[in-house]
Amino acid sequence: MGGTVSARDYARQMRKLPTEAERRLWQLLRLRQLGVKFRRQVPLGPYIADFACFEHRLVIEADGGQHAESADDRQRDAWFAENGYRVLRFWNNDIMENPEGVLMRIAEALASSPPPQPSPARGEGV
Repeated sequence: MGGTVSARDYARQMRKLPTEAERRLWQLLRLRQLGVKFRRQVPLGPYIADFACFEHRLVIEADGGQHAESADDRQRDAWFAENGYRVLRFWNNDIMENPEGVLMRIAEALASSPPPQPSPARGEGV
């Protein structure tokens, strides 16, 4: 077999070797602390999202300095938006120095987009 690595395998590798900021952010997001489930290093289409909440279609990215003015990030964000996801990006130093502020911004984003409600059965409901 060839030496190519699937997105799923690459995401698994990334989960094993998180940056310090990703580790810190995961501590804030895990175990439904915000009332919703987040997954980390999730393959979505051609990309791997640092964190994703499928229920609210929210992607959260932890960015180091290499992401400043990144055309690749703009392309990723456009793909996520075209596929119904909102993206929040946080600088690593913000995650490390102001975790409460980061968590508050994530909570605001979750509150501004309630999960879709199931359609009423047999035309009943609102």
